[in-house]
Amino acid sequence: MRAAALVIALLSSPLALSACGDTVQGKPVPHNVLEGLIAASFPVYWVGGRFSGLQISEAVHDPSGAYSTMYGPCVEGGQGTCTPALRIVTSPDNSFLPGGSTPARTSTVRGQRALEAAGGRTLVIPTAGVVVDIYARSRALARAAAATMVPINRVLSPSDPLPRAKPDTGFGRKPLLSQIPRPLTPAP
Repeated sequence: MRAAALVIALLSSPLALSACGDTVQGKPVPHNVLEGLIAASFPVYWVGGRFSGLQISEAVHDPSGAYSTMYGPCVEGGQGTCTPALRIVTSPDNSFLPGGSTPARTSTVRGQRALEAAGGRTLVIPTAGVVVDIYARSRALARAAAATMVPINRVLSPSDPLPRAKPDTGFGRKPLLSQIPRPLTPAP
């Protein structure tokens, strides 16, 4: 009887352990990716390695030049379509404020004018020559992130007012490197 109980316990332990695991394991963000954020030529905002119980889960530099930091597991979607609990996007294109005809209201975040949309879950904050977009699962999380975000590559305390928005840099009128055709060369 004891032997049978031991066999059952040994056979069921891998099953029990596998039930505790997540099918998409969280991996730490590689240091070289974080170093890319630090080396950016403009301020890149984030809320640290952990915020409000959410671990940084991804950092991305997209072709437009923007940097995006994501916190927590996917709330919706999955691989390739993940919507995290919190995403902070810093765009060097301060000539473009997203939103278009989406209903929005204005508010003040750390001394700067911000646009609020999606019931306050989205904040768009022009500051210091960049635009910081915060997308969160709740209005409270978006406001908390805005209250504590700092550039990873500049000196700013969460209690400091955000730097004033700079005049339009014209970044949006510059083509991406992938949009510039290569010069023609004669065939050999």
